[in-house]
Amino acid sequence: METLYLLVPLSLMLVLAVVVVLWWAVQDGQFEDMEGADYAILMDDDRPSGVDEMPPSARSSREA
Repeated sequence: METLYLLVPLSLMLVLAVVVVLWWAVQDGQFEDMEGADYAILMDDDRPSGVDEMPPSARSSREA
């Protein structure tokens, strides 16, 4: 019986901590875009960063 005096308040504090963390996550916007990362993988353009669409030789002939 004495252990219940310790375990019940500890479990209530744990539940309160979980509720506070979930409330903070919702308020911080953690659950706003649940599908964005899924589509980001599919929409990858497979070009390395910093590479232009046209090669420099094609770009110089169009500028002239």
